[in-house]
Amino acid sequence: MKKTKKNPFAELFRYPSAVFGLVIILGLVVLAIYAMAKIPYAEAIRLWRGGEEVWYQNPKNVPPIWYNWFSKEKMSESFAVKVSEDGITKTVTPGEQNTSTIEFTYSFDYDYDDFPQELFLYFKTKYSEKQPFVSVYLITPDNREIRVSDFGVSQTQTFRFSQDEKLVRRLKGLEVMKGLFVIPDSDPMAPLKGTYQLLIKGLTFEQDSDIDVEFVLHGQTYGLAGTDHARRDLMVPLLWGAPIAIAFGLLAAMGTSVLSMAIAAIGAWFGGWLDELIQRITEINLVLPFLAILIMIGTFYSRSIWVILGVTILLSIFTGAIKTNRAIFLQVKESTYIEAARAYGASSMRIIFRYLIPRMIPLLIPALVSAVPAYVFLEASLAVLGLGDPVLPTWGKMINDAQVNGALYKGYYYWILEPAVLLMITGLGFAMLGFALDRVFNPRLRGI
Repeated sequence: MKKTKKNPFAELFRYPSAVFGLVIILGLVVLAIYAMAKIPYAEAIRLWRGGEEVWYQNPKNVPPIWYNWFSKEKMSESFAVKVSEDGITKTVTPGEQNTSTIEFTYSFDYDYDDFPQELFLYFKTKYSEKQPFVSVYLITPDNREIRVSDFGVSQTQTFRFSQDEKLVRRLKGLEVMKGLFVIPDSDPMAPLKGTYQLLIKGLTFEQDSDIDVEFVLHGQTYGLAGTDHARRDLMVPLLWGAPIAIAFGLLAAMGTSVLSMAIAAIGAWFGGWLDELIQRITEINLVLPFLAILIMIGTFYSRSIWVILGVTILLSIFTGAIKTNRAIFLQVKESTYIEAARAYGASSMRIIFRYLIPRMIPLLIPALVSAVPAYVFLEASLAVLGLGDPVLPTWGKMINDAQVNGALYKGYYYWILEPAVLLMITGLGFAMLGFALDRVFNPRLRGI
């Protein structure tokens, strides 16, 4: 009776660890594709390297909004609105002698147990000589109308509520955010919950003059990942860290594994001085301080991720894998089908790449998959040491920024935990798949 040949990849699904690892890896691949589609490379670099002009809508160093799921007290969420159909309502009423009255209204619900960090108004106006004039009011849920400020508006102007000294005096010396949102005569102070209305009354003095405004509230939370010291949304490096980590890990693992196997096969086949040269280079490379060399290159030459990747592959080719592969190739070299290939006149390169190396593929696949997390952690480790690519938003760079800015001492645990968890999940996924592949392709491990 003829035996049916088992498909090793079909047999892989017999192992729950392999299925779990595949699910994790597929999830990372989907995350990487989503990141590249949602935020193109050039846009990701612009956002990551952007300053206040890019991230002005975000508060500094606040946790993600899901912190409220684990807290009894609900922290305020940040938002920003402009003049639009579902944002700030703008009403223009023409007056006499080229004057116009422009009124902006915006209602928002405030149902939080703490006070916001800050309120901002960003004005953009159009005029020739005479500046427009605005009056700002905040109407509270209990129908109190708080006069915030009155001032002339330049073409581009930012009004920060807490820096208005007249407003501080009107609030009887209270902190502006507490004075605007507090329940009157409450002790201890607590925010008044309900619907607030921002009212801005503008007056223009020229025919074509106009006013536009953007309202920004900096709360105590922001987004799904929080923000850092530079107001950056941490979703950018969390998303883009996935394709960078996967690309670096896969390229380094594939380059190292394939080149090590090819060099070991060439040395074992030709033998003589070539094999001796390969073995001496391997022995020298084994005693070189791998991480120290990468640190030197990152410090004195370049921190580009492509330079680091190239050096990593070069230093990882001549390792113990060369000697392991060579020992196997020396055995395969004496096989009868190799003798048959020699007899019909096959060239040395044909024998190496068509007969020797394919026999090692079953051993190459598990080793390649298992090596990916090691290179992912290597790139992250260099970034944590301050030697990561300064341009790219990566998980390691996030941890380095958090460390430099004292995230642990200041209680910004989310800043470190988010990339650290993703790094651990990546390592877990590839490790579990690699162990399962090793069992499938190595018969001696199947019963373990």
